[in-house]
Amino acid sequence: MEFIVEKIGMSRTIDVPSVPVTLLKVVDAKVCEVREDGKALVAYNSSKKINKAIEGQQNKFGISKEFNKFMTIEVAEGTEAGDLNPAPLAEAAVVKTSLNTKGRGFQGGMKRHGFGGGPGSHGHRFGRRIGSIGNAEWPGRVQKGKKMPGQYGNTKVTVKNEVISFDAENGILVLKGSIPGHNGARGLVRIVK
Repeated sequence: MEFIVEKIGMSRTIDVPSVPVTLLKVVDAKVCEVREDGKALVAYNSSKKINKAIEGQQNKFGISKEFNKFMTIEVAEGTEAGDLNPAPLAEAAVVKTSLNTKGRGFQGGMKRHGFGGGPGSHGHRFGRRIGSIGNAEWPGRVQKGKKMPGQYGNTKVTVKNEVISFDAENGILVLKGSIPGHNGARGLVRIVK
């Protein structure tokens, strides 16, 4: 079973020794339509501008204007159209969280792949470049998969974390350790056990 979450940020417990934790807010969602394959179309609130296609979906499923974004997620058996109940998170021990990592734009080889670079003293012309990339006469081209500068970050990453606690009243899920993504990032949480 999956839930849409928003990353609040990191904190730590007051136990001794303290444990680093990540706080996630479970986003209120409404189940619009349950499909035969165990997945459901759910609507949730996003700050995006409302357009005609979204308004048509809102009228079709009879939901209010605040639910202006749709997503397909896995739901438990017996789930029907209506509010998505986050109660199963209270009994969860381990969850998998999928979010996009922080986007860092176009980066060089040193930052993107951890290359060492050239000497830092005067007189050299190596600097932060990646060095040789070719294979001489054979095969006479750059091999596929060569680590080079390029887009770094903004990729979907899934991590497994223990559940420390779940505040059902405020919808706040506390997970042990870190979660990828910036504060305010939206993603999915799937119950593992």
